[in-house]
Amino acid sequence: MISEPASHRAVGLAPNATDSTSTSAAATLTRTRTARRSLLRAALGGTAALGAGLAVGAPSAAAATRTGSSTRTRPTTGAEALQELAAGNLRWRTYRQQHPNETYTVRQALVSGQHPFAVVLGCIDSRVPPELVFDQGLGDLMTVRSAGEVLDEAVLGSIAYGVLELDIPLIVVLGHQSCGAVKAAVHAEETGEELPAHIQYLADQIKPAIDHSQEGDARIDATIDANVKRVRSLLAAEPDLAAKVDAGELLIVGARYELTTQQVHQV
Repeated sequence: MISEPASHRAVGLAPNATDSTSTSAAATLTRTRTARRSLLRAALGGTAALGAGLAVGAPSAAAATRTGSSTRTRPTTGAEALQELAAGNLRWRTYRQQHPNETYTVRQALVSGQHPFAVVLGCIDSRVPPELVFDQGLGDLMTVRSAGEVLDEAVLGSIAYGVLELDIPLIVVLGHQSCGAVKAAVHAEETGEELPAHIQYLADQIKPAIDHSQEGDARIDATIDANVKRVRSLLAAEPDLAAKVDAGELLIVGARYELTTQQVHQV
């Protein structure tokens, strides 16, 4: 879907558009960290029991993630995840949505755990809900949304949780046509106008991506792409995520959604 190092490149969404005392102490620290990670995975991943008998008799989430849609299986690699998203976006833009994984059985199975196959970092824009534009259902995507795909510690922590604790093999940074946050950032820089409240923070984070080689609407449009690329690069530079990319266990890609055609394509 996106330009990746040759060893990790995959075909995805439409083209164009990473002494004994010290030994004992180290072992203790390792056990403590392992225990904490196990507890976090159980608590946030939904594998801990949430009341006596809540999920008694329910099939495991791994086995039932696609219950009710027997022809589909959970993608396990970044390349497979890209193909699934591409197929879902094709259904969306041709008005053949399946609205998968919404059945009673799926809802009950997901009580005991979740196994999403992609993290989508998208904008808050109401016209670009990832589950719809990729035609996915419950348990399929972990979505993180901030205006202009701006990164902060909460966003980074949310993405890292999906990758490091749930072993998600794909991160998609999803920008979109006519992004209001990008428009605001460009306007603020061009006019010197201070934006209200916390909106200025968003503009400041997007500002480094502003494309000064363009003017007017073309500048806004080019900055949307540049911002996606910049956010993707920032994620790829995170040590824990970069290690996953280097190991071939993670793809981090950039993409853009066109409001006029409903197509997602690579950036």
